[in-house]
Amino acid sequence: MYVKSFLISALLVFLTLQVQGQDPLRFEKTINEFNEEDVRTDKRPIIFTGSSSVRIWRSINEDFPKHYIINRGFGGSHMSDVQYFLEDLVLTDNPRQVFIYEGDNDIASGKSKEVIMEHTKDVCDRILAAIPDVEILLISPKPSVARWNLKAEYMAMNKAMQEYAEMTDQVTFIDVWAPALDESGHVFTDIFLDDKLHMNDKGYDIWRSVIGPYLATP
Repeated sequence: MYVKSFLISALLVFLTLQVQGQDPLRFEKTINEFNEEDVRTDKRPIIFTGSSSVRIWRSINEDFPKHYIINRGFGGSHMSDVQYFLEDLVLTDNPRQVFIYEGDNDIASGKSKEVIMEHTKDVCDRILAAIPDVEILLISPKPSVARWNLKAEYMAMNKAMQEYAEMTDQVTFIDVWAPALDESGHVFTDIFLDDKLHMNDKGYDIWRSVIGPYLATP
């Protein structure tokens, strides 16, 4: 029954994205590389997945050396891409925790929070159905200088994500938006690379301090 449900869900996602002009298969090579690199163990991992803010967090294993963390970030991705590749990204490894960072590119591409939340809820439902004791942690879209003009849309997205987490067992919302703002409510300008979108080490210092306490006990 689960396999049938998964196949139907995957087909619907693929057809929807084809209509929207966003082809998830643009990431097929990256997903195949994840599968080739994986070293299977009996220990249940903590998986981080999502867009480039996860992908370029290259120090994540050094930052949390006591934890078995697999980084499956893939730059440019949307929540719908996590949805499409969920089996390879998450389900196959039976993780104890799944941290997901999506919504950033979704908002920037013009998707509504309602559409993003439909994808988010389906991702969470399928993870919980396949791994009943898992904990899902939704990392809020971060603020950035490059996308500060979309502040209102990002804040609405974060609110919707937080409300969903608060009413859903085993789903937690992590706010990385507020810690990246100064006293006047503007995003720090010195926590980014030259593109004003991706974070430098100062930006990841914020993420380390905010996200670290949510990691399960080793």
